[in-house]
Amino acid sequence: MTSYSPRWIWQQPGWPTFHWDEQALSTPLRECHLLQGKLLGLAGTVADDVEASEELDSLLRNVITSSAIEGETLNAASVRSSLARRLGVVTDARGATPRSEGLASLMVDATHGYDSPLDMARLLRWHVWLFPTGDSVLPSRIHVGELRGKEPMQVVSGRIDRPIVHFEAPPRDGLEEQLTAFLAWFDASREDRTLDPLLRAGLAHFWFVTLHPFDDGNGRLTRALTDLALAQAGHEAIRFHAMSVSILADRQGYYDVLEASQKGGLDITPWLLWFLTTLKDSLERALAQIDRVLAKARFWNRHRADHLSAEQVKVLNRLLDGGERGFAHGISASQYGAVAGVSKATATRHLAELLDKGCLVRLPGGGRSTRYAIP
Repeated sequence: MTSYSPRWIWQQPGWPTFHWDEQALSTPLRECHLLQGKLLGLAGTVADDVEASEELDSLLRNVITSSAIEGETLNAASVRSSLARRLGVVTDARGATPRSEGLASLMVDATHGYDSPLDMARLLRWHVWLFPTGDSVLPSRIHVGELRGKEPMQVVSGRIDRPIVHFEAPPRDGLEEQLTAFLAWFDASREDRTLDPLLRAGLAHFWFVTLHPFDDGNGRLTRALTDLALAQAGHEAIRFHAMSVSILADRQGYYDVLEASQKGGLDITPWLLWFLTTLKDSLERALAQIDRVLAKARFWNRHRADHLSAEQVKVLNRLLDGGERGFAHGISASQYGAVAGVSKATATRHLAELLDKGCLVRLPGGGRSTRYAIP
């Protein structure tokens, strides 16, 4: 008589009673809490108008990258417009679409509505927001605002005639009971003092995405649910970091650890270790961004009386903002001219003025290769 060997974690005896190695997770968990506290403290020093702008940018990055993980490219301007109206940054939402309005509603509800219970009605409303009426890219034959249909839910790749099944979700029969049990745990675990709130977010992410309760949108709803759990853990901190950005940066690692864990036993230490490592990256990115914001504010406080031209201000802000378009290795005269939209002679004169006023320094090198940077 052959013994039965479960293929998927939800077939394991004891599912969903997860366990993990607390010692293995203690260091990354401590590091995440320290970074979270530092982020909260640093964010408190930012002026109100800058804080609102940073929150808007953070939520925008979260929405855009969560969809990018699924291979979908969104119109950033439309999503930003919808988010801005919900945050009170603007009073209208010109350029908004049903898609951007739904995604903005979902993100703001998850990050700002952390005191409201996550029940079935709220979860189904999230799904409706994810696939709003009038959305031209709405996939056919999906149950919007309803749990998935009777057919097996599988994550596959490869050729049609030789598919590779990476994961198969629990069957449709009994899904309501499993999802109800998850939602009851999510509500009760918030008051569980023995469960670290960051581990709770990692558990919620894994459990929900393994249930895979909808025909489509499970990944995006899982990440929204994770944002809700992190908002409940850190309240204000979630407004300034976008975990989806860090997940996208290691998208293959994300899928690999999910697949391995969903094919394994109830010890999900490897998943939680990946989750905490990715959360740490997210917090570090947020701290670096806040540092740039504060440095920018200090810079303009020093140079507010320098009577700079609009073109000079534009280039300096580009350098101060950093990032992919921020000229990490300094800016040349020709690049200055291209960004500012001025002639070579004017660019050379502007750079000389900025050097005299201490707004820029000349980097090592000379001639045509001379580059300039913020001190």
